[in-house]
Amino acid sequence: MFPIVYQRQLSDSVFEMGVQAPAIARKAKAGQFLMLRVDEHGERIPLTFSDWSAEEGWIRFIFMRVGKTTHQLSHLVAGDSLADVVGPLGVPTHVEGVGRVAIVGGGVGAAVAYPVARAMAEAGNEVTVILGARNKELLILEDEFRALPLKQLIVMTDDGSAGEKGLVTAPLKSLCEAGALDHSMAIGPAIMMKFCAATTKEFGVPITVSLNPIMVDGTGMCGACRVSVDGHTKFGCVDGPDFDGHAVDFEELMSRQRVYSDLEREADADFSRECSCHR
Repeated sequence: MFPIVYQRQLSDSVFEMGVQAPAIARKAKAGQFLMLRVDEHGERIPLTFSDWSAEEGWIRFIFMRVGKTTHQLSHLVAGDSLADVVGPLGVPTHVEGVGRVAIVGGGVGAAVAYPVARAMAEAGNEVTVILGARNKELLILEDEFRALPLKQLIVMTDDGSAGEKGLVTAPLKSLCEAGALDHSMAIGPAIMMKFCAATTKEFGVPITVSLNPIMVDGTGMCGACRVSVDGHTKFGCVDGPDFDGHAVDFEELMSRQRVYSDLEREADADFSRECSCHR
């Protein structure tokens, strides 16, 4: 069992949770992820580290309530426990010698972008972060990003309720046009990463994307997380989650992500009814 030591609600449907997991915290690196089960009857779901402390032995992750398992997670508080937490999994993000880099974090993707931006800055790179959300209420970790030694933090919201009004691709394009980037990275919804990749490709700026395909075991055995990269099949869990954004087949990725959407909604609705019955 893994004790929950921290929980806070960041918005209506986004939560941050801290879990005591000393062995995992000692080895975690930016860009890696974990797999967890709420209880012995639950499914395994992948979540990426948003922070950790090797000294204190805790890890943190951020999740959006979208299905049954994340709904269950949102009801847990400090003092409760998770049945299983496995990690760190995946290949860490490359942070050495990147140079001038823009990191785009969209929505809950900001949770992944934060430790990556921190590691990039600690490695001596010149880091600009573009943080995006639909509105101010869905904007997360802005204070944490401002505490990092960044060259610049640009905040974008679709409705202009925080920062500048518009899409994250607008400042990304401006940086590319100015010749201010050696590399870029995008983390967030697949559609956002697709258009970030298209934006940078026009200017010949390399881009790394952190993919979030459907995942079952997280160790390369099931093949559920397969993605097409430059015409070759890769596994998101063991080959990624980071890939060359200019080589990813985003249409296939988004199609596969939608496969279980109906079942996800049905399971969440059933769980909501069960919760209502026990109130």
